[in-house]
Amino acid sequence: MKLCDFIAEKAIIVDLQSTDRNGVLREMIQSLADHGHLGDEDVEPIVRALVHRENQGSTGFGKGVAVPHVKHERVKGMVGTIARSSRGVDFAALDRAPVYTVVLLLSPTNEPDKHLEAMENLFRHLQKDTFRKFLRQSTSTEEIVDLVREADETPAR
Repeated sequence: MKLCDFIAEKAIIVDLQSTDRNGVLREMIQSLADHGHLGDEDVEPIVRALVHRENQGSTGFGKGVAVPHVKHERVKGMVGTIARSSRGVDFAALDRAPVYTVVLLLSPTNEPDKHLEAMENLFRHLQKDTFRKFLRQSTSTEEIVDLVREADETPAR
């Protein structure tokens, strides 16, 4: 599975307006809804599920990155997006550092294997210093999309 298989390019947010974790989650979910990947009625239930998931254990894995994810009955097909914060957001990350890049993944409840495959792919790329660095430095949707496409063409190691 490639990143382009589930990253909704038009929903990418280059400069998050929200400055807190829950606001970031809401802003990203709303962007997916605004671009037709979710219904407006799905926004609040999915935000609540993500906040609940975060309260159980942060998805801020460190190095300036968080990967909030949830399986939810309102999600009909796997979808995700990427957002950048120039100010940094407190995600209660493992290293206690602010998060500058957020990669969101939403999956249907009936596709746990695909969810796991997508998460493994995300983490494989996010472990690479250069990928994280270029994501953080990207200043346009096009730069982020190019980076994602380039990552998809890079053989797994």
